[in-house]
Amino acid sequence: MIQLTRRGLLALAAVGASAGAPSRAWAEDSAAVRAPISALYKGLEAVMKAGRATPFPQRFDMLAPVVDQVFDLDTILRVSVGVRWASIDTAAKSALSEAFRRFTVATYVANFDKFGGEKLDVLPDIRAVGEDQVAQSRIVPTSGDVVRLDYLMRRTGGTWRVVDVLLDGTISRVAVQRSDFRALLGKGDTTALLDSLKRKTADLSGGTLGS
Repeated sequence: MIQLTRRGLLALAAVGASAGAPSRAWAEDSAAVRAPISALYKGLEAVMKAGRATPFPQRFDMLAPVVDQVFDLDTILRVSVGVRWASIDTAAKSALSEAFRRFTVATYVANFDKFGGEKLDVLPDIRAVGEDQVAQSRIVPTSGDVVRLDYLMRRTGGTWRVVDVLLDGTISRVAVQRSDFRALLGKGDTTALLDSLKRKTADLSGGTLGS
């Protein structure tokens, strides 16, 4: 079953409705915006159906290419770190990027670890936030409350990718991470943040993923 916790899934207004049917160009663009989320949910369903009987590292390897394709992890990490990013040296940036990628994948694998008939639905409507678009989705469990997850999509190199996730349409994962990362970076260099990401990844994987 999906372990839906606010912090666990945290792993951004609106386009007014116009009279008549949407144009073909709008429909095609809407489909392109939503396509990465559909790919993510297809990957999550595969991981869920593999279940806990499949070793965590194997499920990690199943989902990692999907996360790489769907998320702009470099942008997410840079915004989460904030202004300190510019002063971090290249080697430290590379280490943080790899640790953040592993933490992100491990978060999804840990939270989507068993299939119980849940539905992961990508909704048809999108809304604009400046030049970005928000794709809306919902997770419908067999019992309990429906969970709303929206994805802030940005076109990068002609491809739409996720740059933030909104729980209940309002709680920004990047904003939460920025607060957490700022506290860790306030202790000095990037060591505390790097160690934290590695430790969380190990905890999520039950110790099966090393550094």
